[in-house]
Amino acid sequence: MPVAKKDYYEVLGVGRQASADEVKQAFRRLAMKHHPDRHATTNKKEAEEKFKEISEAYEVLSDAQKRSAYDQYGHSGVEGAFRHGNFSWEDFTHFEDLSDLFGGLDDVLSSFGLGGMFGAGGRSRSRPGQGAAGEDLGAALEVDLPQVLTGTEIPLAYKRREVCAACSGTGSRDPKGRVTCPECQGHGQVRMSSGFFTMATTCRRCRGQGEIIKEACPACRGQGRTVEDRKLTVRVPAGVDSGVRLKLSGEGEAGLKGAPRGDLYVEIRVRPHPLFERHGDDLYCELPISMVQASLGCELSAPTLDGTVTMKIPPGTQPGSLFRLRGKGLPSLRGGGRGDQMVRVEVEIPARLTAQGKKLLEEFSRISEDHLFPGIEKFWRQVKGWMKP
Repeated sequence: MPVAKKDYYEVLGVGRQASADEVKQAFRRLAMKHHPDRHATTNKKEAEEKFKEISEAYEVLSDAQKRSAYDQYGHSGVEGAFRHGNFSWEDFTHFEDLSDLFGGLDDVLSSFGLGGMFGAGGRSRSRPGQGAAGEDLGAALEVDLPQVLTGTEIPLAYKRREVCAACSGTGSRDPKGRVTCPECQGHGQVRMSSGFFTMATTCRRCRGQGEIIKEACPACRGQGRTVEDRKLTVRVPAGVDSGVRLKLSGEGEAGLKGAPRGDLYVEIRVRPHPLFERHGDDLYCELPISMVQASLGCELSAPTLDGTVTMKIPPGTQPGSLFRLRGKGLPSLRGGGRGDQMVRVEVEIPARLTAQGKKLLEEFSRISEDHLFPGIEKFWRQVKGWMKP
C-alpha cells in the first residue's frame, strides 16, 4: 500500500498563507539542516530522502501556478508538473538557490550524484563544451464553459527560439571560430576557496560555456538561436478549471549543441458565463418564475449546458428555493462523473397590473388567512415577543 504524501506546507513548516520569501527561507534552513554531507554515513540515506522531500515541497510552493493547483486539488493537482508523475531530481529547478550555501552549483549537484545528470541539457545550467537546455515557455488559453464540459482542441500561436540556421547554433560567423575562454581556461567557472566552502561562480566572459566567439553570426548576433513563429493545437481536457497548467513536453525553446528543448506550459483561463456560476464541479443558475407559478406549482424548462430540461416546481415554492439537477454539472478533471446543477428560483412580482388583475388580487387578499403566509406570521410573532415589556 503506497505511503500517503505529507502536506507540503507541513514539510516546510510554514502556514498556507506564507509569502514566497518565507517559503524560500524555510527551504534554505531545512536544506542546511538535512544536507547529506552534514550527516554521518549511517544517516546519509535518511538525510537524502528528507532533502528530496523538502525539495519537492519547495518546487511546488515556490511556483505560483503549481502552488495554486496544489491548494485547490492537493497532490493530484501537481502530478502533471512532474515528468514521470512523481517528483524526481529532473523536476527540480532551484539548485541555484543553494549554490551560496554549499559551494558552487556543481558542488550541490555532485552531493547527490547528479553532476552528469544536468550537464547536457538539464534544467539547471550547462557545463563547459556542452549545450544549454532550451528554456521553458508559458502561454495562456481562454476557454468557454461549454468547452469545459466536453473538452476541446484549440490552436495556439506563439514565438520561440530555434537553432540559428545560418550558424547551426554556434553563434559564430565562422563555424570554427570558437576558442577556449582565456579567463576560465575552458572550465566555464571561476572558483574561489573560503574556509570550509568552495565558491564557484559562472564565468562572466563566456557565460559558463568555456568558449568565446571571435566574430558573431550576423543572423543571430552570436546567440546561436533566432526567434521564430510556432503554431500547434492544444488539447484541453474536460473538467479543466482556471489556473490549471497543461505541460507540452518539448515545445519550449530549442537547446544548444544538441541539448533538449524546454517545455511549454499553457495556463487555462475559463471565461465567465452569462447564465452559470461555477463552484468546483457544480454549476449554479437563477431561474425567474411568476408568483402564480410559484403559488400553484408548474412544470417549466430550465437551461443546462446540455440543453433545456423539464423541471417541476411544487405548489407554494418560496423565493430563493434551491433545486438540484443531478449530473448536470461539469465533469471532474480527476474522473468520477459529473457534478450537479443547482437552480435557485427567483419569484418575480408583476411590475404593472391590469384593472381586472388588480381586482382579483384584492379579492385574494380579502379571503386570505394568516396561516397561508407562515413566514409573515412567524415574523410578526417574533416582533411582538421582542417588543413585549
